[in-house]
Amino acid sequence: MEVVLDGRMATDRALAMELLPAASTRLIRAVDGFQDGEWSSPSLLPDWTRAHVVAHLALNAEGIARALRGVVASDGDEPRTMYDSDEKRDSDIGALATRRPGEIRDRLLGGTTRLQDAMAAIPDDAWGAPLERTPGGRVIKAHAFPTMRLTELEIHHADLGTTYTPASWSTTFAGVLLDSMARRLDLAGPFEVAPLDLPDRRWRFGEDTDGGPGVPVVTGPAGDLAWWLTGRPPADTLSCSRGELPSIQGW
Repeated sequence: MEVVLDGRMATDRALAMELLPAASTRLIRAVDGFQDGEWSSPSLLPDWTRAHVVAHLALNAEGIARALRGVVASDGDEPRTMYDSDEKRDSDIGALATRRPGEIRDRLLGGTTRLQDAMAAIPDDAWGAPLERTPGGRVIKAHAFPTMRLTELEIHHADLGTTYTPASWSTTFAGVLLDSMARRLDLAGPFEVAPLDLPDRRWRFGEDTDGGPGVPVVTGPAGDLAWWLTGRPPADTLSCSRGELPSIQGW
């Protein structure tokens, strides 16, 4: 059966695929700049070193490529899942993070290439195919994977704790991430996000249950707003029209 994506889905996928090559190159250049001792430096993520972050990005690329290859496999032998299980994913990240830096880097490069090839092989009418993160787990349409990979790259590049920060993100990517967060976050109280560097756009989060005349508005640079909405510590560039920033759970 032919699956036709609606305009928004097709546009989101095309934009992510346009931004992915440069994001991948930036991350690889940052990794190439690590000295051996810097791989074991703490990242901005609890309990993870930089080696853990790069290992995760390498295995994430391999996992998405594996799932996408299942869309076009003619013999049905290719799995249509990213990971065999969450436990296997976590143990694989931990194991790869202990390997030599050169081996981790090679897995990142190889996974990036396999992912590019897998995305290029998907016919236009197959991007609506349902895939799974793990067997029997969350169903993800194939068209969502390019945006997923883009957000993983850009967020975790900033998590490495180098000079690359949310302030380094383009407003285009920050808008992509804000769109993604608006679809994912399930918040109890309503508020709006109004980026100062995207003056024509606003995002609304949460349901207005009390019928009040207005909701709090959080302002600041788009990148800092998007970073905060992933559950990471807010930058001092953010402010709320009603005092304290709304509470955000971890992403």
